[in-house]
Amino acid sequence: MQITGWKLNQRAKPIIIDPGLYLSKKSDLALTTQRRSLPTSFKLFTGSAWVMLTRSFLEYCIWGWDNLPRTILMYYANFVSSPEGYFHTVMCNTPEFRNTAISHDLHYIAWDTPPKQHPISLSMKDFDKMVKSKAPFARKFAKNDPVLDKIDKELLGRTNRFAPGAWCIGSSNGGADPCSLRGNDTVFRPGPGAERFQELLQTLLSEDFLKNQCS
Repeated sequence: MQITGWKLNQRAKPIIIDPGLYLSKKSDLALTTQRRSLPTSFKLFTGSAWVMLTRSFLEYCIWGWDNLPRTILMYYANFVSSPEGYFHTVMCNTPEFRNTAISHDLHYIAWDTPPKQHPISLSMKDFDKMVKSKAPFARKFAKNDPVLDKIDKELLGRTNRFAPGAWCIGSSNGGADPCSLRGNDTVFRPGPGAERFQELLQTLLSEDFLKNQCS
C-alpha cells in the first residue's frame, strides 16, 4: 500500500530522534521542527508490521546486490514505525519480487475514519465481521471482553483449556477434557475455521487480487 495523505506528513517527512537507541529506558520519539523531502529514486509503501518473507527475498535484503535494500534501510533508520514500511518498500521497488507481494497480514482489524494511531478495540458487535473476514487472527481486544468468551465457545470449542484438536476423541460432557482420550494424531481433519481460511487464501492468490499489489 503506498503512503498517501496524512501518512506522508506524519511518517515520511519528520526528522526523528529515537532515545531508545542510547537510553536504557524506553521513551517517546523526539521530533524536530525540520522536515525532509520525499525520496525520488524509490516509492514509499507501508502496511502491517506482521510479514511473512521468502528465503530468496531475505537473501536479497541481506546481500543487496544492487544496494537498494541498504539504501532503503538507511532511509528507514529515521522513520516513524519503520517495521511497517521497510520490507514493503524494498519488495515493491524490486522488479524481481514486486509481483510476489500479497497485501494482507491475515488479521481482522477495525480502524477509525480517518485511521488513528491504534485500531479500535473489538467487541461483540464485531464478531460476525471477524468471522466473515475469514482471517485466522484478529486484534485488538480489551481485557476480559465478552467477545473473547464467544470466540472460545463458538469458534475454538474450548473451555478453560487449549482448543481440542481432531485427535481428541473423548467426551466433553460435564466439562471433561476430550483430549484425555487421544486418537490418531497424524490425521488432519480441517474444521469450519480451516475451510474459511482456505477460502481467504484462494482470494489472496487470485489473479484479480494479485494484479493490484504494489500500486
